[in-house]
Amino acid sequence: MNPLHRPVRRSLPWLLAALSMIGPFSIDAVFPAFPLIGARFAVDATALQQLISVYLITYAAMSLFHGAISDAIGRKPVMVAGMLVYALASVGAALSTSFAMLLACRGLQGMCAGAGLVVGRAVIRDSLEGAAAQRLMSQVMMIFGVAPVIAPMIGALLLPLGGWHGIFWTLAGFTALLALALAWQLEESHPPEQRNRFAPRPLLASYLSFSRDRPFWPLLISSSVNFAGLFLYIASAPRIVRELLQLSATGFSWLFMPVVIGLVGGAWLSGRMAERRSAGFTVNLGYAVMLLACTLHLLLALVFPAPRLPWSMLPLILHGVGVQLAFPTLTLLLLDRFPQKRGGISSVQAFVSLLLCSFVAGVLSPLLSVSMLHLALGASMLTVVGVLAWWWYHAITRRPLDQSAAVDDPATAMQAEIVEPR
Repeated sequence: MNPLHRPVRRSLPWLLAALSMIGPFSIDAVFPAFPLIGARFAVDATALQQLISVYLITYAAMSLFHGAISDAIGRKPVMVAGMLVYALASVGAALSTSFAMLLACRGLQGMCAGAGLVVGRAVIRDSLEGAAAQRLMSQVMMIFGVAPVIAPMIGALLLPLGGWHGIFWTLAGFTALLALALAWQLEESHPPEQRNRFAPRPLLASYLSFSRDRPFWPLLISSSVNFAGLFLYIASAPRIVRELLQLSATGFSWLFMPVVIGLVGGAWLSGRMAERRSAGFTVNLGYAVMLLACTLHLLLALVFPAPRLPWSMLPLILHGVGVQLAFPTLTLLLLDRFPQKRGGISSVQAFVSLLLCSFVAGVLSPLLSVSMLHLALGASMLTVVGVLAWWWYHAITRRPLDQSAAVDDPATAMQAEIVEPR
């Protein structure tokens, strides 16, 4: 039976959301432990930032292969194996006796974490279409949105109990249980007759075929940079909370709570708009809200050179809403460029997005987190790049995006998206 015509289990949104949570949880949970890790291994703040950069770089590199492997052997084996190896990497991190060993384990975590995010998106598009796919993507992102706020809170709570080691033991236990849940509950959405052979030459040929599709480039840029402006604040959380706001480890909620309210609210709104508004309207609204948030960031940074609570953090709510309004639609438009290679296209999108996020965390964040004004300028620049890419997509497509995201027939949906170069 075609997966598109088979009802999905009620557990699917929760399983996919839990998989998607691994990425941000792995980043944010260690923030409160930075001082303890630094003291334990005698490293400075710049070295500690590499705990994020190394994780994101390996996450990005391996993301190029997760989707393609799942196109060849199925979605479920890749997800289950990824979570099991992630659990082992977390055990290694908890038992680390040197900073180099901890970095190596963080790199292994990054290599496995993408198995959930990348392949999960392909599962959504394998299983559903049109408005139903957008609703499920929004539901997953809504649940995923709680990860950034609970991660530093849980990390701070674990410090008195097990120190920084306890954070990694918790990650190991969570992903081991998740692997068991996937093995028990997840249905394979990519049947054998639709699979492609995994080999370096065909894989490279697939990626080259993506590059020859003109609408692929603006969609890739727009969907990849969509989250980067907000991620600049998330990656800078240790310095914002500790130095600019001068708060303790329990003060991370002042930054992450507005982010989560915005992400969850935007995901809910995106799901509600799936059958009511066009794809173009949803993305345009998302970017308009993000630009408004950036404007407020800049104004508040000029008015309050020393950030003040809660005002300096409130624009993060609007930024999160805008990100979630645009992202599900942009992702689905990109996946539908190549229906038979959704795993591969999801891999490429994740690779570019994570490579950008690693640049944001490793380069932009250390440079710009000296003040809220510098952060606001950086976030505004990244958001404008996304807007320009979206306008580029409009310019090279003949069909105005005035059709609803709810397209019942996948063949009709793809036909509507086929564009001849001018």
